[in-house]
Amino acid sequence: MTNKTINNAVASLLAAFCFWGCTRSDGSGELARQIRENKSYAYTKDLARSVVRSGFNAGDGYGEVWIRDYNTFIELSAEVLPAAQLRENLLVFFRLQGADGNIIDGFIPKEKAGGGYTYLYSDLEPRYAGHKNTVETDQESSLVQAVYKYIRATKDTTLLRDTVGGKSVAERLEGSLQFLMEQRYDSTHGLIYGATTADWGDVQPEHNWGVYLTQDTHYAIDVYDNAMFLIAIDNFLELLPAERAHWGPIREAVAANVRKHLWDASRQKFIPHIYLNGSPFPDSLDENSIYYHGGTAVAIEAGLLNHDEIRASLETMIRNVQASGAPTIGLTLYPPYPKGTFVNEGMYPYGYQNGGDWDWFGGRMIQQLVLHGFVAEAVQQLQPMLDRAERNKGFFEWYSVTNEPKGSGTFRGSAGVLYKAITLLERWADAPKAAK
Repeated sequence: MTNKTINNAVASLLAAFCFWGCTRSDGSGELARQIRENKSYAYTKDLARSVVRSGFNAGDGYGEVWIRDYNTFIELSAEVLPAAQLRENLLVFFRLQGADGNIIDGFIPKEKAGGGYTYLYSDLEPRYAGHKNTVETDQESSLVQAVYKYIRATKDTTLLRDTVGGKSVAERLEGSLQFLMEQRYDSTHGLIYGATTADWGDVQPEHNWGVYLTQDTHYAIDVYDNAMFLIAIDNFLELLPAERAHWGPIREAVAANVRKHLWDASRQKFIPHIYLNGSPFPDSLDENSIYYHGGTAVAIEAGLLNHDEIRASLETMIRNVQASGAPTIGLTLYPPYPKGTFVNEGMYPYGYQNGGDWDWFGGRMIQQLVLHGFVAEAVQQLQPMLDRAERNKGFFEWYSVTNEPKGSGTFRGSAGVLYKAITLLERWADAPKAAK
């Protein structure tokens, strides 16, 4: 990729950007009024600004800056913090990028490194240690998306031309996508893979922690990883449209293969996994009875479902909430994996990533409902998430089936996605057609 290619891409990028929220649907004046007058929206947005203004680590239970989290609150960070700080964080990820293009999960000051991780170091970044949960396959996609959101929010296209270790950021972005094609691509199905996890989670069932690939790992393909990859390619091509000849066909093929191999049309749902070396679960488990809420929300963002399929997905999520007694459609999955199917004791039924209720993904579903015209439904399904934020005076990592806050407090990913969901609703309500 030449400097000329990068410069041409930057010029076209500035001319072509369509900022998020530019798409909206028609709606009634009454619904618009309800949105404009909802006091929960202002409260939650103020709270989110305060939480995100206070730092970049995922939450008070985490010392690291995680890319999968940072990707979901970097837009809000751009509203409340200097762009230079956001830019520097992104550059740290590139300085700690692997020689093969892989991206770490997170970084932490060297003097604070601990907690059982195998830390990664680079002469390009003497201040920080990095770590990578190798069971997951969303780090590379998350960084591409975060860079896109940063540039969209700040218009700082010079980041693409910045160099790290002799390579431009644009080249390193492409290298991260290429890592997935070279190291995490299954040619039989034409999709990327990782370890078996619960929906979007990063805990495999075979180990008492479960964040590292081992000789016992069961490799699998799921919709979340591939949807994140598709969004990343879309973002990359908007940043660097000259690369479309190479990445456009890859994008089309992956999208088609998700529909071919992962979408169960008869059940109107994505199957949980395609296994490459066997399943870690007992034959008695009907895994396709499990519905993945988070992966479905991200699949909608990736453009993998049509209007009727989105409606069906929402209806299923609502039924799952009612059947489980969960508080919101942020319910990770339903029904949960049975007790004992994950060695990690935190993965009990309705615990953590096995059926815990996460605003971090529920908020993303709300965003997609607004963007696809389901505004009344978005308003209704968002409110329980806002109610508990106000009740708890903050954003927690996840919630139990009885709505008890769990995990890390001041969870910035939740703050970021809820803030964006509210902003999308407010922009819809203020649009001329909605006000009629």
